[in-house]
Formats: sequence, structure tokens, C-alpha cells
Amino acid sequence: MDILNLNCINHTKTNSSMKTLPTAFLIGLAAVATSTARAEDSEAIKKDIAQLQGEWSMVSGSADGNAMPDAMRETAKRVCKGDETTVTVGEQLFMKAKFTLDPSRKPKTIDYQMIDGPTKGKKQLGIYEVSGETAKFCFGSPGSERPTDFTSTPGDGRTLSVWKRKKTSDPAQK
Repeated sequence: MDILNLNCINHTKTNSSMKTLPTAFLIGLAAVATSTARAEDSEAIKKDIAQLQGEWSMVSGSADGNAMPDAMRETAKRVCKGDETTVTVGEQLFMKAKFTLDPSRKPKTIDYQMIDGPTKGKKQLGIYEVSGETAKFCFGSPGSERPTDFTSTPGDGRTLSVWKRKKTSDPAQK
């Protein structure tokens, strides 16, 4: 009898181990898939950050549905270095922010953590699009929800801007 019970116990332990192996395999497979997806996301983030680098001139801009005056638009400049962007109008600082991107979302998302300017210390949620030498951004006002489309209408508190990469005069790039 004891021998039969031992065989029965060993058989049960073997079945339990056999059930654990596929589960462990699936968990391992999920971990690999997740880390691969994170690596792809990381590459997409690096690619978009690289596309935003440099100096940009404003093509168009509006705030709360009102077009930016030409005199301001013509002197507006955006400079992106690493994960920081600075916008000036004329010689005056408009804002400086650290940003994070999520290119996996539709539309792509951008978050600003303001580090200088009138909204210093606040967070702004936005969306962005980069195509060749043109970048488009739409932000809600600090503390408001993220826009879901590239529009700015009276009363919505959004800013919408389109920027063109400034040509460099660096002879090495010609």
C-alpha cells in the first residue's frame, strides 16, 4: 500500500510540474515581448526627439482660437536641445520646458514640464506631429486635458502652432 501511495504522490507532483512549465514559458514569452515592445517604443521616442532638434521658425500660431499677430509670429523661435525646448518671441522668453514624448499614441503625445517663463512649474499636455521639416503642436492650457485634435477655437484655451525647421548656414551641412 505504501508503495502505491508513493507512486500516486510522485505522479501528482510530476503533473503539477508539467503544468508549471508551460505557465513559466508563457510568462517568460510575455516578458520578452514586453521588453521588445519597450525597446521599439524607446527607439521611436529617440527618433522623434532627434527630429525635433534644432532651431525652428513659426509658420502659424493661434491661442484660444485667435491667430497670433504677424509681428509676433515672424519673431517667434523654437530651439530644441535634447529633451528641452525653448520658445522666444523677439528677444523675450515665452517658455522653456523639459518634454516627454509618446509616439505610440494616436495622435502622438507630448508633455511639457515648464522650467522657465510665465507658466514655470506647471505641466502642459499636448499632441504633436513631425513631417520632414515641419512640426505641428497643439496644447491645452496648464492643468487642462490633452487635446485630441489639432484645433484651437475661442474658449477652448488651446494653443496651436506650426513650425518650419530653420536652414542652417553651416557649410559642413551643404
